[in-house]
Amino acid sequence: MTATLTPATRASRPLRGAALLAGALLLFACLDATVKHLTAEYPVPLVASVRYAVQLLLMTALLAPSRGRSMLVTQRPWLVAARSMTLVLLTLLMNSALQRLPLAEATALSFAAPLLVVLLAQPLLRERVGWLRGAGVLAGFAGVLLIARPGGHLDPLGVTLALLAACSNAAYQLLSRVLGGTERPVNLLYSSALIGTLCFGLMLPWFLHGPPLTPLRAALFLSLGVTGGVGHLLFTLAFREAPASFLAPISYLQLVWAALLGLLIFGHVPDPLALTGMAVLLAAGVGVAAFGGRRQER
Repeated sequence: MTATLTPATRASRPLRGAALLAGALLLFACLDATVKHLTAEYPVPLVASVRYAVQLLLMTALLAPSRGRSMLVTQRPWLVAARSMTLVLLTLLMNSALQRLPLAEATALSFAAPLLVVLLAQPLLRERVGWLRGAGVLAGFAGVLLIARPGGHLDPLGVTLALLAACSNAAYQLLSRVLGGTERPVNLLYSSALIGTLCFGLMLPWFLHGPPLTPLRAALFLSLGVTGGVGHLLFTLAFREAPASFLAPISYLQLVWAALLGLLIFGHVPDPLALTGMAVLLAAGVGVAAFGGRRQER
C-alpha cells in the first residue's frame, strides 16, 4: 500500500505551492457561498450536477480542439477515478452540510481534513512530518473544536455531514499528491468534471424541481463551474509543487474567506468563542506554513 501511494517525484517549490493553494481556497469559499445560496431553493444533486456539467462543457470547448483525446489519457486510471469519486462524495456531503449550517461553521468542521492529511502523509506518502508541524495542526484542530463545540446550536446532522466531508477531503488531498507527479493537472481536472457530471446526472430525474430560473439564478449556476473548475486546477497545481503535509495547514486560510463571505452575503457573525477558534486556526496554519517554508528553503 505504501509503495503504491508514494509520489513519483518530490516537489521543490513549497512557497509557490502555498500561493496556488491560497488562490484555490478563495475560489472554493466563493463556490461554497454560492452553493449555500442556491441549495436554499434547489436540491443538492441538481446544483452539483450543473456545477460539474458547466465545468465539463467549458473545458471541452476551450481545450478539446487543441488537446483532443489526450485529455482522457492517464497513467494510473484507477487512482484517477478514485480521486474523482472522492471529490463527488465530498461535493454531495459538503453541499448537504451547507444547507444546514452557517458558512463559517461548516467550513470549520471540514478542517478535520488537514489533520488527517498530516497524520497519514508519513505512513502513506513517506513524507517527513516534524513534531512542530504536527503540534501546529493539533492546535488548529483545537480551534475547530472551539467553533463547533459540543452543546452549541449547530444542527447535529449538518455536523455529521461536514465531518464525513472532511474524511472525503483528506482522501482527495492525499490522492492529489500521489497523482501530482505522474498526471497532467488538466487531465485530472477533466476526469473529475466528467465523472462528476455522470454521477450527478444519473440522479437528476429525481431532483428536477425548484423555482423558475431568473437571470441572476442562471448566472449563479454558471459561476459554479467556473469557480469550481479554476479552483481545482489551482489546487492540483499546488500539490505538484509542495508536499501534502506542508500544504495541509495552509488550508485553514479558507476559514478566513468563509467567515468574510458569511458576513458579507448572509449577515452571519460568529460568536466570541467561534472567533477565538478562528484566530487559533489562522495562527496555527500560518505559523506552521512559515516554519515549513523556511526549513525547505535552507
